[in-house]
Amino acid sequence: MEEITEGVQSIAIAGDSHKKNRIQVSNTKKPLFFYVNLAKRYMAMHNEVELSALGMAIATVVTIAEILKNNGFAVEKKIMTSTIDMKDDTRGRPIQKAKIEILLGKTENFDELMAAAAEERELAPPEEES
Repeated sequence: MEEITEGVQSIAIAGDSHKKNRIQVSNTKKPLFFYVNLAKRYMAMHNEVELSALGMAIATVVTIAEILKNNGFAVEKKIMTSTIDMKDDTRGRPIQKAKIEILLGKTENFDELMAAAAEERELAPPEEES
């Protein structure tokens, strides 16, 4: 239930929550490759994905975008930076936080790369559980 609340709060912060291809990235909640794989799925469904982050998570978003670009999955379409006002939970006064939004689109060979990766997974021996 806690994850749902956090998800709703991040959508409220985002403002335009109607975007179905937006990923709000946090650098504490999930591992890096969770977001990389999620971004690939979003691009497969919507042809593009918007990665969004605040404050310290900005470095994580840039890393995710670079992994997708360097591996031939995505091209950069747009980068937007801004500053938003938030309430500081510890002091109760408003603070400003940096925000980044990176819009990535599928490359021409995205579908081929995804098919090759899926085929590789099928051929790989099953991992043993420890």
